[in-house]
Amino acid sequence: MNFEHTSVLLHEVISGLDIKKDGIYVDGTLGGAGHSSHIVKRLDNGKLIGIDQDLNALKKAEEVLSLHKDKVLLVHSNYENIEEVLRKLNIEKVDGILLDLGVSSHQLDEESRGFSHNKDARLDMRMDRTNPFSAWEVVNKYSEEELERIIWNYGEERWAKRIAQFIVEERKISSIDTTFQLVSAIKKAIPKKVRMEGHHPAKKTFQAIRIEVNRELEVLKESIPKMCSLLNKGGRLAIITFHSLEDRIVKETFKELYKDCICPPNIPICMCNKKREIEIITRKPIIPTENEIKMNPRSRSAKLRIAEKL
Repeated sequence: MNFEHTSVLLHEVISGLDIKKDGIYVDGTLGGAGHSSHIVKRLDNGKLIGIDQDLNALKKAEEVLSLHKDKVLLVHSNYENIEEVLRKLNIEKVDGILLDLGVSSHQLDEESRGFSHNKDARLDMRMDRTNPFSAWEVVNKYSEEELERIIWNYGEERWAKRIAQFIVEERKISSIDTTFQLVSAIKKAIPKKVRMEGHHPAKKTFQAIRIEVNRELEVLKESIPKMCSLLNKGGRLAIITFHSLEDRIVKETFKELYKDCICPPNIPICMCNKKREIEIITRKPIIPTENEIKMNPRSRSAKLRIAEKL
């Protein structure tokens, strides 16, 4: 299987997880097992649990980690189900969790997946291909208002209203079945002068639809507190994000988990009983070096934030 993968911020992640030789670690977005292959090398009696919703990724990871299979457990699931995954494995707490968010190079490069605006394919964008809900349903069945909402909120696309209008007009003629059909509708909606500037005109809309299909922001927001509760004292949660929406969720959720009492200042005695759950290791996100960006341009927007369980 052609599954090329370059691990982003590899050294920073391995260092940040502060790996114990007998610890239990979870890679919640296993992908091509780039990070995991380095985690498992540092384990003696420890265990690595790899979770991914992409069956292709799990097959590749099984190959990459084959020399360490006595230390590895691979699970087909979404990291939002981490509590259930660990419960089934009779594991109560772990020593570290990694999330490397976004789309893998393999998913972008495999035409049939429909993630890329540069490759013509049926609209898909499912990270978990056992899920029947795909980008086709979003593009062809969402109302104009719903399309505008996700393109604006998840793509931060200033032409969201026009793009939604043009998609709806286009599908009145015939359904929009492929990525290039969608790209064509988007290009018609954006003035030519704007299209000539900066990034590909369909980039933000494709991002928005992908996020909607895979519930990416919803899953992330709900999962961070759960993951922190599953860490042993001193255990670490490392999260790599690739756009501002993800990074904002990680930053704000870490802040909430870091807070002690949240009672109003005029209340003399704490009534909320909230206790600080984490220490924030990265006050500012760790970003790739210029050399890493040169070697792997897709790492350009990556940000790593790390928290430690108290």
